[in-house]
Amino acid sequence: MDILAHVFIGIGVFFVLLGSIGVLRMPDVYNRLQAGTKATTLGFLSVLVGVAVLHPLWIPKLLIIGLFLLLTAPISSHNLARAAHRSKLPCVIVGVDRLAEDRREDS
Repeated sequence: MDILAHVFIGIGVFFVLLGSIGVLRMPDVYNRLQAGTKATTLGFLSVLVGVAVLHPLWIPKLLIIGLFLLLTAPISSHNLARAAHRSKLPCVIVGVDRLAEDRREDS
C-alpha cells in the first residue's frame, strides 16, 4: 500500500510541476490560468489520494479538502480570466474574441 500511495503522490507532484512550468512558459494570462488551474488541481487531488492511502483515518478531512478545491479552483480561475478580459488583455494564440462578439449582440 505504501508503494501505491507514493506512486499517487509522485504523480501529483509531477502534475503540479507541469502546471508550474505551464504558468511560466505560456504566452498570455488565459493560457497561464488554464495550465495553472487544470494541472495543479489534478496534481493536488492525486496527492490527496496518496495521503488517503497512507492514512485512511484522514479520508473524511481529505474529502472535504478535495471538494473545496474542486469548487473553488474553477470559480477563481473564471473570475481571474473575466477580470483579464475586462481589462482588455489580449489573447495571443486564439485571436478571436467571442465574448466581445456576444457583448455587441446584447447591446
